[in-house]
Amino acid sequence: MQTKTHYKGRYLSLVERDDWEYATRTNPVVAVLVAWLTDRRLLLVEQYRKPVERMTIELPAGLVGDQHGQADESVFAAAHRELVEETGYTAGKITEIMRCPTSAGMTDETAVFLAASELEKTGRGGGDASEDIIVHAIAHDRIDAWLREQYRQGKAVDPKIYTALYWGVTALESAG
Repeated sequence: MQTKTHYKGRYLSLVERDDWEYATRTNPVVAVLVAWLTDRRLLLVEQYRKPVERMTIELPAGLVGDQHGQADESVFAAAHRELVEETGYTAGKITEIMRCPTSAGMTDETAVFLAASELEKTGRGGGDASEDIIVHAIAHDRIDAWLREQYRQGKAVDPKIYTALYWGVTALESAG
């Protein structure tokens, strides 16, 4: 079961194992935040994504250990960092919901879904110097219609949002 590398970039590599080609990341773990405010609004972010060449509506997320000098960063530290950086909210508590592959046939990347609670607005959000993020806080009872409208406007809607909706506000409140 030897892995052959066909291409190695700064962040991604194309590898082959047992006649199966797939992408692998330098930092293969991503923290995905399910952040419900106490008034039942879900925090979402909007940003331009070059691979799909359009604006994308997503859950706040980021790679674990992608900061210089932080290769051993924990998923919880990355989650706290990304939440503040992208949304401007600080979580009093972050708990793990589930770890799962993002696209098991194409990459070894693993998403760690985390519930962020006890949220407090402490910054402006919007991302780091390489990002231009718009923060949305969408009411639970409006989110389906809002997401449909974003899609109609030509934006890509990340399906991980629907995973967050499946877990829902009450399930996350009772898990905390």
